[in-house]
Amino acid sequence: MTLAATARPEGGQPYLSFVVPLHDEAGNVGPLWSELRAVAAGLGVPWEAVLVDDGSADGTREELRALSGGAELRVLHLARRYGQSAALQAGFDAARGEIVVSLDGDLQNDPADVPRLLAELGRGFDVVCGWRRRRRDAWLGRRLPSALANRLIGALTGVRLHDHGCTLRAYRRGALRRLRLYGDMHRFVAPWLAIAGASWSEIEVSHRGRRRGRSKYGLSRAWKVSFDLVALVALQRFGARPGGGLARAAFPFLLFSAACLAAGAAHLGQSAPGPVPMMLPAAGFLFGFAGAHLLLLAVLAELALRWASRDEQAVGGSYAAEAPP
Repeated sequence: MTLAATARPEGGQPYLSFVVPLHDEAGNVGPLWSELRAVAAGLGVPWEAVLVDDGSADGTREELRALSGGAELRVLHLARRYGQSAALQAGFDAARGEIVVSLDGDLQNDPADVPRLLAELGRGFDVVCGWRRRRRDAWLGRRLPSALANRLIGALTGVRLHDHGCTLRAYRRGALRRLRLYGDMHRFVAPWLAIAGASWSEIEVSHRGRRRGRSKYGLSRAWKVSFDLVALVALQRFGARPGGGLARAAFPFLLFSAACLAAGAAHLGQSAPGPVPMMLPAAGFLFGFAGAHLLLLAVLAELALRWASRDEQAVGGSYAAEAPP
């Protein structure tokens, strides 16, 4: 079944939305817009392109203003640079299509791959991710770190994609409503949506070498990605019951506290207990203090989850219950 056959736009709304974050890509804006228009013309459905300027300082804003696109073109200008995740989220929030396609603004993603992404999405998946199997990037600085990161993310989250960092993806609108990106979470879209119960798939896409501008990524981002990965794994394992995870973490501290206090009490009757036994009560109080704080955090986390669930029910329930269009 073709995309045109499944499109049911209402009230002049676009059926397909392209979301493209841009930062200092002045030389790529014009060619990107031409390629998007050419691909969209062959799909036969109402469409729009949401181009998000992420605080560019090289003339990207002026290039965007010079584009002629009519109602299909929508441009968002962020007040400063917030990062790719925030720019993508701003584009997702503004997109009106039932199907949303994201891609980078550096022309390394090929818009000609979009029809194949949409065909795979038509098989019933909530999100389809691109796999840059033949990357045109430096091996040591980009491809090797990416391969190691993909294996680590797959092992920790259970979502084993070949290429978690590829921005070229197609989503159903209902799936995007379960997504809230921050930090560098754009790298973990599939695991994030998997937590919310979305189905996913992956297909090979082409990858082109950068022709204009310079890359914004490097090894310096590794610590940010590592922190976001730890947060994602914690959410995946303890998101439903965060208090349970914190309570389990508190148990060893409380156990050590009880052992130290008991040992200290056993040496109280000695005439010369020595320096080590004298330190046991202090250690017991410190371990107990840490365990008590973790238990308090467990209670607060459970209360926060209950309040969030109550608010969600008040506005009509969970997005996960929404049927795909």
